[in-house]
Amino acid sequence: MKTLNYNQIQPTSIDGNLIKKIASDWMLVTAGDKDKFNTMTANWGGMGYLWNKPVVFVFVRPERYTYQFMENSDGFTLSFFDEKYREALDLCGTKSGRDCNKVAEAGLTPHFTGLGYPAFSEARLVLECHKLYADTLSKSSFLDDEPLRIHYSTKGGLHKMYIAEIARVWAK
Repeated sequence: MKTLNYNQIQPTSIDGNLIKKIASDWMLVTAGDKDKFNTMTANWGGMGYLWNKPVVFVFVRPERYTYQFMENSDGFTLSFFDEKYREALDLCGTKSGRDCNKVAEAGLTPHFTGLGYPAFSEARLVLECHKLYADTLSKSSFLDDEPLRIHYSTKGGLHKMYIAEIARVWAK
């Protein structure tokens, strides 16, 4: 990825407020391979340290087209963009790759990381993530029913949570 004006940095060197990066700035979760991949905008997830590794955790509903790519891949990327790409992120969060080529419609340029995961040249920060654990949320495991009532009563299935090691970080 060095050829795309990226520098590899350590996960501990990621700049800025991680909650803002995910919740407000959004990210693209992208999985698949050179033959076929999909991406989706997400603002639920986090970063931290688990099992003596830098990790991310993201959530994908089974109804999302990206879900099948997450299930069939060993890893994925998280791509973060400057504000000028907000419309592209909005499009990737509202259109399905089942129905259109949303990457092309969003004006994004796919490239593949050293681990072979799809990412986008326009991103200012790309995390290559190797899956470590996945599980579907369970209604019986909610200790407070508010998230269940607000986010799952009529809006689709329970998310699957993926915990992944941050294998490499690329920053512009």
